[in-house]
Amino acid sequence: MPAYDPDNVFAKILRGEIPAHTVYEDADTLAFMDVMPQGEGHTLVIPKAPARGLLDAGPDSLAALALSVQRVARAVKAAFAADGLTVFQYNEPAGGQTVFHLHVHIIPRHEGVPLKRHEGGMADNAVLAEHAARIRAALDA
Repeated sequence: MPAYDPDNVFAKILRGEIPAHTVYEDADTLAFMDVMPQGEGHTLVIPKAPARGLLDAGPDSLAALALSVQRVARAVKAAFAADGLTVFQYNEPAGGQTVFHLHVHIIPRHEGVPLKRHEGGMADNAVLAEHAARIRAALDA
């Protein structure tokens, strides 16, 4: 397995070198809006510990990630009055991974509304900020 690259975009977000619309943060994880969303409210949750993917994450980091994914997913579903959720995680290029820091996608879903392409371009910054605020409010509810 290739080595973890500490200069990946999510590592830079963790270090504060790149801004992100933060939704949730605790000692072990960070959740923020995907800048190329496949649907309104598309949120990413990452561990703070370096891990290229699922297979090289430490057990404690993976457990913390799972707990944060569940917590954030509940808020995402509520914030967007979603009928359901799509939650997924890619590993390595053949598995569809493009950013090589372990991350989980959470996308609120509504009946009959297809996912957009992930390469569909950057979302409007103001829209991402509003979506993040909605999710944060649902976390506090």
